Amino acid sequence: MTSSPVTRVVSLHRYPVKSMLGEHVMHLDLDQRGCLGDRLWSVRTAAGKIGSGKNSSRFAAVLGLLDLRATEHEGQVTVAFPDGTSCRIDAPDTADRLSRHVGQQVTLEKETGVSHFDDGPVSLIGRASIAALADQRGEQVDASRFRTNIVIETSGPFVEDGWVGRHLRIGSAVLQVTMTSPRCVMVNMKTADLPAQPGNLVALGRVNGACLGVVASVVVPGRVSVDDPLVLDGR
Repeated sequence: MTSSPVTRVVSLHRYPVKSMLGEHVMHLDLDQRGCLGDRLWSVRTAAGKIGSGKNSSRFAAVLGLLDLRATEHEGQVTVAFPDGTSCRIDAPDTADRLSRHVGQQVTLEKETGVSHFDDGPVSLIGRASIAALADQRGEQVDASRFRTNIVIETSGPFVEDGWVGRHLRIGSAVLQVTMTSPRCVMVNMKTADLPAQPGNLVALGRVNGACLGVVASVVVPGRVSVDDPLVLDGR
């Protein structure tokens, strides 16, 4: 791979349960599926759809998931509720507690044959792109609204869009950037950490066609760490 240095990793994030808040980590281990432990679990509705902030053929909007936080330690996932209590994801009463919280009957399921990812295994976003959206809004926009795995220091807004089709080395892993990341109404929503911020999606539509960041597949598994440089192929 002919290459030249690009930039560096600012922060890393893992989301053990799809559509819940996740956790900051110092390292992410990547395999062919994606980030180890990321979106490995999902909430399922009575109709069998994956709980999300939106409705589609695969997903069903389940209000309240962004009030919850999932963390993982030594393979065990824990869900934290707004009242400060928490429980293991595989505890007998967790699904019932979750159902009461979201106001409908749901279950929790581990990924098997069908991926929980929306568009691809690994998501990346540039801080300069978030800053450009904030400039359009005239107010701060928190990177956590975009639920990305890898936040990167970039030289200018939306430069990562130009990486589609290229290989990217971070740490000991090699990724192939496959597409820009289309955003949905979830970027406006209230979370356990942030108030609702209506207008983010509309503003993003004005500045970059409602896309922010990119999605990548894993070419060579490896470990990515905070402060690792990013290196693009030389094409």
